[in-house]
Amino acid sequence: MAKDSIALIGFMATGKTTIGKALIKHLDKEYKFIEMDQQISQKTGKSIPEIFIEEGEEKFREYEFSVCEKLSKFNKVIISCGGGVVLNTKNIENLKKNCHIVLLNATEDEIYKRSLKNGKQTRPIIDKEDLKKEIEKIFSFRKPYYEAAAEIIINTTNETVENIVREIIIKTQLKT
Repeated sequence: MAKDSIALIGFMATGKTTIGKALIKHLDKEYKFIEMDQQISQKTGKSIPEIFIEEGEEKFREYEFSVCEKLSKFNKVIISCGGGVVLNTKNIENLKKNCHIVLLNATEDEIYKRSLKNGKQTRPIIDKEDLKKEIEKIFSFRKPYYEAAAEIIINTTNETVENIVREIIIKTQLKT
């Protein structure tokens, strides 16, 4: 059976949610967009920052695995994965059964710019004083995991949403 879903992976602020929502508008009407972090929040009744603060990253990764395993069985979905989903190889094994794994990349400078809202950062994993340095550290650690998991790699820096969506549709050959 051919893969009929897409799992968007990549570091935070690379465009997974934006591109996922745009993809849905171009694909067959049966497709649905699912944000993994939103599913985790619904399952736990907590926001992602609350989980990190109250239960820690290890517990968050357990929730992430459970939700990823469930979502990987769905057909005709576009899944916006959390930035750390690639840290567990079982997540990628599950996703690859039914999904094209599309890595959205951006430069560290672009990620830094996108991570700020009104001059303040909003991402729990990088809630540090030196945001730029923390992005560089985490990004360089995760980069090999992203690249190993990816079937398709797309750079989102200085690209329009339309161009990115078009490239994903062409490379995955999903039905529009």
